[in-house]
Amino acid sequence: MTAEPVDARTVETLVADAVAAPSQHNAQPWRFRYLRDIGVLRLYADLMRTLPHTDPQQRGLHMSCGAALLNLRVAAAAAALAPVVRLLPEPGYPDLLAEVHLCGSSPPDTALALLRPAVGRRHSSRHPFQDEEIPAAIREGLCEAATAEGAQLLFPGGWHVRSVLELVREAEEWEVQDAGVRDETARWAHAEPPGAQAPSDGIPAEAFGPTCRRGDAPVRDFAAGRPMPDRPRASFERTPNIALLGTADDGPVDWLRAGQALERVLLRATADGLVASVTSQPLEWPDLRWAARDPLSAMGHVQMVLRLGHGPEGQPSPRRPLDDVLDIV
Repeated sequence: MTAEPVDARTVETLVADAVAAPSQHNAQPWRFRYLRDIGVLRLYADLMRTLPHTDPQQRGLHMSCGAALLNLRVAAAAAALAPVVRLLPEPGYPDLLAEVHLCGSSPPDTALALLRPAVGRRHSSRHPFQDEEIPAAIREGLCEAATAEGAQLLFPGGWHVRSVLELVREAEEWEVQDAGVRDETARWAHAEPPGAQAPSDGIPAEAFGPTCRRGDAPVRDFAAGRPMPDRPRASFERTPNIALLGTADDGPVDWLRAGQALERVLLRATADGLVASVTSQPLEWPDLRWAARDPLSAMGHVQMVLRLGHGPEGQPSPRRPLDDVLDIV
C-alpha cells in the first residue's frame, strides 16, 4: 500500500507484464500513458492495429486490452500495490479504455498476486492435447476465476460441444470465401521463416503448430492455405475439452470485463498445469455467434471459445518494444 506516485521503473515493469497478454492475431492493440504526477496509468486502444474484416465491431480489440489490464493488475498486486481501475472513464474518448490509479489504499489482492508466475509462462498451444477430461476441481477453479471478473465460464455438454465444433468448421468455410479476412490473416500470420528483421507482432510460423491429420480440436490454421512444406502433421484429440466464456450483456465495457476474465482463466489454467488455445472464429460472424450459446444457460453472449487440456506448451509470440507502447509524462 502506498500514497506516493509509483516510480517510472516500477511502471515499466508493470506494463512489461501487461503486454504479455494474448491478443487477436497478436496485433497488440494497446498503448499506455503514465501520468507520474498523479500516479495514474491510462490504457488506450491503438486504433492503428485494428482488424476491420475480422473484428469490425472491435470486440476482440477490447478483449485483448482487457487481458492486458488483468495482467497489469496481477503485476501490481505482486508488487504490493492496490490499483483502482475505472473502465471507459471518459465517454467522449472511446479509445481511452481504462484509468488505473496505482496509489490505492486497499490491501493488495493476494489471489491475483499468486498468478504472477503464470504471466510469463502462458502461451497459446496449437499442439495436440491428451484426450482426457479435466478434473472437476480444476474446472471449478477456472469457473471461479471467470466469476471473479464478472463473467461466466461454462463447460458445455456433449451435444453442445459438437454444435460448437460444427460452427467452427462453418466459420472456416466462410473465411475461405472472404478475401478481406484471408488477406488480414495473411498480414498478421507470418508463414515464412523469420529473417534477420523478425516482426515484433503477429504470429510467427513456429507458433502455428502442426497441421491436423485427424481429430476435432478447434485450432485455427493460421497458414490460411499458404504452403509450408516443413510443417509437421499430427493427430489431435477426438473429444476436446471446450469451455465457453461469456457475459450477460454485450457492449464495450462487457468486452473489457470478458478480456480480464479470459486472461484470469488462462493464468489460472497455466498455474494448474494446463495449456490452452482460443478460437473466436464462429464468434466473428454474427449469424454464427448467436448459435454458440447454450439456450439453457444464463450466459447471454459468448465472448470466447477455449480449448483446454494437458499437452505441450506453446511457442511464445513476439512483443513490441516497451518504448512503442508506453509513454511516461
